[in-house]
Amino acid sequence: MQMPPEGRNWDELRAEMIARGHGDVDWRSGRTAVYVFNAGEDIHHVQHEAYGLFMSENGLGPLAFPSLAQMEKDVISMALGLLHGPTGAAGAITSGGTDSITMAMKAARDFARANGKPLTDHNIVLPRSAHLAFDKAAHLMDISVRRVPLKTDGSYEADPAAMAAAIDASTIMMVGSAPNFPHGIIDPIAALGEIAVAKDVWLHVDACVGGYFAPFARMNGVPVPAFDFEVPGVRSMSADLHKYGYCAKGASTVLFRSEDLYRHMPFSLRDWSGAPMKTPTLAGTRPGGAISAAWAVMNVLGVSGYREKQGIVCAVREKIEAGVQALGFEVLGRPLLGLVAFRHPEAETLALYSAMRARGWFTSFTAEPASLHLMLSPKHAEVADAYLSDLAAALADVKAGVAAAKVEARYS
Repeated sequence: MQMPPEGRNWDELRAEMIARGHGDVDWRSGRTAVYVFNAGEDIHHVQHEAYGLFMSENGLGPLAFPSLAQMEKDVISMALGLLHGPTGAAGAITSGGTDSITMAMKAARDFARANGKPLTDHNIVLPRSAHLAFDKAAHLMDISVRRVPLKTDGSYEADPAAMAAAIDASTIMMVGSAPNFPHGIIDPIAALGEIAVAKDVWLHVDACVGGYFAPFARMNGVPVPAFDFEVPGVRSMSADLHKYGYCAKGASTVLFRSEDLYRHMPFSLRDWSGAPMKTPTLAGTRPGGAISAAWAVMNVLGVSGYREKQGIVCAVREKIEAGVQALGFEVLGRPLLGLVAFRHPEAETLALYSAMRARGWFTSFTAEPASLHLMLSPKHAEVADAYLSDLAAALADVKAGVAAAKVEARYS
């Protein structure tokens, strides 16, 4: 496509854009269980309107836009209140989980350097199930990654003893997930925290998925174990607003136990021809809309609204678990929040995935072990019965060999 010599009519372009989206997944119907967190049209409306109000403002300039600066402070304060942040805790809004994880690793590296560790040859220790964003950040900063096998007891949890054995004098961070993305399982953060304190190693909790879910699930009576700053060894956390915070993309939070730890994160640059510049996160320009939408959604929902939404999701997950188990599937581990993975001993996972795609369901799958994977939203309460019905039909087709040719064609 080349830029048109003359501008086109917006109404015509809008219609074309809507038409282009007809081939995308129909997430509004609830038939998508990855990428989008659908809390309903009312919250979508708040996201859209609140984002638009500050769409052109730039979070890079707090002096120019003190409104955004205050909204960011408010969001961070609410986050730390939910996650047992102690007095003096600090944080910032980022563009997403990868940004939050990258900045936490940057802070841990600079903290290590400032406290006597060598300038290079660092490593991080993390479970096999930890998000690949850690590898991406490690690649950018030339940090070695030591992935440790999970427990062998079928829990799909990180193995604290094995992780402790992998730590050495060059380790700048160890990682736990709450929950991990592949299986939806919360790692034993309290045990990891004890190791972090004993070895004086920075412990980061990746709560990108669970940071704005687990506190409300616990309020609703779900037996969520200690996973946040309640654990003394936790020095930083990542928690995504645009996941179970139901805020507009892209918005996440990176949080630190103290201002002293946080101060290793921002970039402060003076040695150039322009004015001195300080950027708290990886980005320079920071979309004001992402900040304002997060502030608005958190205030519209409040504790009671989040408790209601997360209660719906937990109930849907339990319904899906019971339904798939009745079909002969095995649920991996003991998920407590909104993610669930399950596999069938008599049906190939990718064949099932393909058969469900053919029925209009866009979900995900996990590689280790091969399993179907759902990231559930409140909207899925309306379609859970339809999903289980289609899964039963898909399972019958796969067992009969109906979907084999489709899978072979798609993944060969």
